[in-house]
Amino acid sequence: MKTLVVNSNGQLEVIDIPIPKYTSKQALVKTISCGICGTDATIIQTGFKGFPKEKYPLMLGHEGVGRVVEIGSEVTSFKVGDIVLLPFNDADKKLYGSLESAWGAFSEYGVIHDKAAYQDGEVPEAAFAQQIVPNDIASVDAAMLVTLREVYSTIKYFGINKEDRIVVFGSGPVAATFIKILSLIGVKTIIGIARSEEKRQLLLDNGAMIAFNSREDNIIEEIRRFFPNGVKYVLDAVGTAEIINQAMKLIEDRGEILCYGVPKYNQMQLDWSKAPFNWKLNFQQMPSKQEESEAYDQILDWIRADKLNLKDFISDYFPFEDILEAFEKYLNHQILKKAIITY
Repeated sequence: MKTLVVNSNGQLEVIDIPIPKYTSKQALVKTISCGICGTDATIIQTGFKGFPKEKYPLMLGHEGVGRVVEIGSEVTSFKVGDIVLLPFNDADKKLYGSLESAWGAFSEYGVIHDKAAYQDGEVPEAAFAQQIVPNDIASVDAAMLVTLREVYSTIKYFGINKEDRIVVFGSGPVAATFIKILSLIGVKTIIGIARSEEKRQLLLDNGAMIAFNSREDNIIEEIRRFFPNGVKYVLDAVGTAEIINQAMKLIEDRGEILCYGVPKYNQMQLDWSKAPFNWKLNFQQMPSKQEESEAYDQILDWIRADKLNLKDFISDYFPFEDILEAFEKYLNHQILKKAIITY
C-alpha cells in the first residue's frame, strides 16, 4: 500500500509499504478519506510532543474513515462492509523496519480494534473511538466527525456553561467547530478572533456574537469595551505564546485560558504581569478517546436535526494522488476550512 511519510527535516513523501497485519481482535480497513489537521502540520514542523526527531520518519494522519474488508476471529462489533472511524497503522519493525507512526491514517489501509474482544483494563485507548459511521452519513465527509467529537468532548472537559463569556482565537476548522458547538449548547456570549475578513465572517456564520479581525482591530481595547471586567474563558485554538499572552489581558479574576491548539514548541515564554492575580492555564492537546466516543451520539443527533452540516466545515477535497499538493496548500494557508484526502 501507499502511505504518507514525513522525515526529520519536514520533507513529505509517499512511499510503498506492506499492508498492515491484524490480530484476532482487530479488523483490516480500506481507507475512504482522511482529514488534514493542525496536528499533522506541527508534526511536520517537528514540534509535536512525543515525537522527537530521532523517531522520524513517521507515517502521518489521524482523521481517517474506512471500510472494513477483513475481520479477526474474535471480532464481534464489526462486520465486513462497515464504515468506521479512526483506522490507524502502528509501527511494526518486522513490516516497516525503522518507520515509526504518528497514527498513519494517510495510508491506503489501516487497522481498528474491537474493544469487545478485550478483557477489562486491556482495551487499547483508540478502540473506544473506533466506531461505526451510520449509513445516513456521507462516508467521505465523515472524516469531519473526528473534529466534531473531539471538540464537543473538550468543551465538556473544560466545563464551559451556557452563561459563560468566552473569546475564541483561531479561524480554522477547529475554532469554527468550537464556536458552532458552543452556540448549540446555548452559550450566547462568544467572541471570535480571526486574521482576515473572510475568516471573521466564517466565525460569525458559525454563531459568534461578535468577531474581530486581529490585523485591523485592537483586540484588547474592543473586548474590554464590551466587558470591562474581562471574560471567564479565552480559548486558544491555534497554540501560540502570542495568543496566550494576549489572553492574560482579557480574562477576569479567576478566569481561565484554555489551550486546545497544538503549540509548535514544547516551551513558551509567558508574561502574566497583565493578568489578574488569580487565573488558570488549561492545556488539552490529546482528547480522551473514551470521552470522544461518548460525544458521538450527540454529534449524530445534531446532524440528523439539521443543526450541523458536515459540508459547512469542508472547503477542499484532494485525491490521494495529490496529497503533496494538498499539504503544500495547507501549510501555505491556502485552505479556508477543512481539507479532506479521498481514496
